[in-house]
Amino acid sequence: MSNFGKLAAFTAALYVLQSSFFPLIAYHGISPNFMLLLTVSYAFLRGMEKGTLMGFVSGLLTDLATGTFFGIHAFTYLLVGNICGRFANRVYKEQFFLPVFASLGATTFNYFILALLMVLLGYRFNPISNVQVTLLPMLIYQLAFAYPVHYLTYQLDKKLSTKETN
Repeated sequence: MSNFGKLAAFTAALYVLQSSFFPLIAYHGISPNFMLLLTVSYAFLRGMEKGTLMGFVSGLLTDLATGTFFGIHAFTYLLVGNICGRFANRVYKEQFFLPVFASLGATTFNYFILALLMVLLGYRFNPISNVQVTLLPMLIYQLAFAYPVHYLTYQLDKKLSTKETN
């Protein structure tokens, strides 16, 4: 299987887990966001261009699963992938705690960008109660699953990088 095929299969597996299995065990409709975690990890490992592309693709997949405004997650994940990818050459690739904590920042950034877009579209909500009900459980899920997703992404990237050099 080619490098692209392995990456596509890994992305599809995370997408299937996020959209089919984890909603069954969601807390008040909140479940882990594997596509955002994949975008952050891949951007830190591969850089700005590939991180931006991964953010766009994983955002489109998330848009397909959520049924909200089509393209809104693609836009926000693209921004997250671009920002995290800018720091790829400044991050020690084997260090796992930075991408784990960066995923918390990326989740918070993504949440507030989505909230801003919803306000600009004319939707009203109570920001303080929404942060308590939505953002805090989301951050706990992201903290719990950031390390396994980053570890798997790192192992796949290492395997694909050694295959490219041979």
